Amino acid sequence: MSGHHMRAPHGPHGPHGMHGGKRGKQPKKTMARLLRYIGDGYGVKFAVVLVCILLSAVASVAGSMFLRVLIDNYIEPLLVQDAPVFTGLLRAIGMMAVVYAVGILSTYLYNRLMVSISQGVLKTVRDEMFARMQKLPIRYFDTHTHGDLMSHFTNDTDTLQQMLSQSVPQMFSSLVTIVAVIAAMLYTNVWLTLFVFVGVAVMITVTRQVGGRSAGFFLQQQTALGKVNGYIEEMIGGQKVVKVFCHEEQCKRQFDVLNDQLRASAASANSFANVLMPVMNNIGNLLYVLVAVVGGTLALSGAVGDSITIGVIASFLQLTKSFTMPVAQISQQINSIVMALAGAERIFALMDETPEVDDGYVTLVNARYDAQGNLVETPEKTNIWAWKHPHGDGTLTYERVRGDVRFFDVDFGYEPEKIVLHDVSLYAEPGQKVAFVGATGAGKTTITNLINRFYDLADGKIRYDGININKIKKADLRRSLGIVLQDTCLFTGTIRDNIRYGNLDATDEEVEAAAVLANADDFICRLPDGYDTVIDGEGGSLSQGQRQLLSIARAAVADPPVMILDEATSSIDTRTEAIVQAGMDGLMCGRTVFVIAHRLSTVQNADVIMVLERGRIIERGNHAQLIEEHGKYYQLYTGAFELE
Repeated sequence: MSGHHMRAPHGPHGPHGMHGGKRGKQPKKTMARLLRYIGDGYGVKFAVVLVCILLSAVASVAGSMFLRVLIDNYIEPLLVQDAPVFTGLLRAIGMMAVVYAVGILSTYLYNRLMVSISQGVLKTVRDEMFARMQKLPIRYFDTHTHGDLMSHFTNDTDTLQQMLSQSVPQMFSSLVTIVAVIAAMLYTNVWLTLFVFVGVAVMITVTRQVGGRSAGFFLQQQTALGKVNGYIEEMIGGQKVVKVFCHEEQCKRQFDVLNDQLRASAASANSFANVLMPVMNNIGNLLYVLVAVVGGTLALSGAVGDSITIGVIASFLQLTKSFTMPVAQISQQINSIVMALAGAERIFALMDETPEVDDGYVTLVNARYDAQGNLVETPEKTNIWAWKHPHGDGTLTYERVRGDVRFFDVDFGYEPEKIVLHDVSLYAEPGQKVAFVGATGAGKTTITNLINRFYDLADGKIRYDGININKIKKADLRRSLGIVLQDTCLFTGTIRDNIRYGNLDATDEEVEAAAVLANADDFICRLPDGYDTVIDGEGGSLSQGQRQLLSIARAAVADPPVMILDEATSSIDTRTEAIVQAGMDGLMCGRTVFVIAHRLSTVQNADVIMVLERGRIIERGNHAQLIEEHGKYYQLYTGAFELE
């Protein structure tokens, strides 16, 4: 197919996505995987955090316990003394101050450490996610919107940051506090402890019901957010098209549908989340009042002897507050954790995507001839490329790259059930210029995608210098191919850096020579800073033709043995095209070249012209031969119209 094939209809959450299903049922595994990131890189720091959390919780409980001693042993006796001495009371208050100071310091320290840990973990996650993205096949990007992929790096990681820096330490702190408070309660009074447990059981039941309902909605929220981001990214990139065709109202309606889906899922998730904390606080307040009433009743009635004093009641009320508060905090943090786990599942789904398979073992190296006339590997650039073959017996052989590319009975489909290339056989001998012509969708660009191994064949073979391309490492195969795409792609940086992208080791002189060859030097020198002019990723300050010239220069500086020109001059005016064509003829000299062109006039000098129709080669030959045959090419050429 000449253009880009359409994205598969399943979009960002199809068979290659995860989002729901089996992974949605594994929050424990997701949490364990996140905690491994903490353990692997920040184990010592996290151990210090746990110690600080323990000290903070113990200090809080010790303060509540000390309240009983303070009232019963110091304050009550002073009330009946004629000449009270406050030395003991002041000493006790000083001890409480020290305990609380330790708690405050511990809380400050573990919060500071968790910020460092969470940011470190997020950096690692982003690094791994980006590294995995670089290894994914082109097919993955064809079936997932760019905005949804961006959402993994922004929204999903933001939820992780919230969880790691706040929710996780808060959960640990609350759990430790609960255990410590239970022990203190049992030590203080068993009967009141049992009464508190009844109230806490109600709180836990409410948390499970509400938290369970919100979990699915949080996952839907993250998924809907990814779709909204994907749509916004597409609309920003296509604003000119939207305005030219007055499509603004339709775009707004489509966005409103996606935005309404996000609103519905976010409202459902947050309605449960927002109601939980007030309910828990009110249950805690009610329990606080009931403990005071029950404790006072038991003390006055003497039903449990004199084990309940004013100090016991005061201490127990404080413990009750210390108990219900972390339970409420846990219920609140559960929502953040559920949302973060939804984001983490999406992140890990990307990380777990099957990377591009590369089982090749033949590599591309610089070579030179030794005194005996044999090819040997050399680290210096010699303008001689060689295929390096390792053999089972440990020996190595080198074969000079000639640029001989052959297809044998190739079938291919972007989807297994939809074959778009049928029984394609062709050969390009070293130094030949092979042109593909045909209507849009005939399969021209698909053939060049297969040479690059962007996709694997359904059937047949492709050989490069007699080597099955499956045996060549993909990076080395692609390094031997210079390609100029129909859609230009520039990167934010200087023009010099954009050209050097084709060969990172190229000198400034080689970069400028490549620009001269592509006829880009003239307009570059007229720019404010010449080759050091900074352009943005879209190359907005340059015309489409100028951007294409930079793409041609980038291919030229790579100096590969095989060139693929996919409608490389389609964006250049006729006058400039004639000049560029002369430069490209110099670039193509001595190389095998595959050309796809809109205008038939640009392929007349090709050694072989292949006419494709519906994925099949229906004619082949040079210009004169095809004109003489009076076939499809003749009709196209003499019909005075050009292919799209």
